[in-house]
Amino acid sequence: MDDWMLIAFDSTQQALRAEMLLEYADIEIDLCPTPKTITAGCALSIQFPKEELASVQQIIVQENVEIRGIYYNNQEKYISI
Repeated sequence: MDDWMLIAFDSTQQALRAEMLLEYADIEIDLCPTPKTITAGCALSIQFPKEELASVQQIIVQENVEIRGIYYNNQEKYISI
């Protein structure tokens, strides 16, 4: 899953809401534990393919989903975009 990105959240409610919205938009996602290297208020994160970044960002903005950030994995280190 090197070509995947990750969304971190401050609340479980927002993570589950984003999961529903992204699945409804037919975006392939994976609900996973938030990596320890990312400080977030929620233990759940969502992984998605890098090529879906624009669509994911559009949904987050349109639906006012509150997120901690979007990250990509660069050699075992998560970088915020």
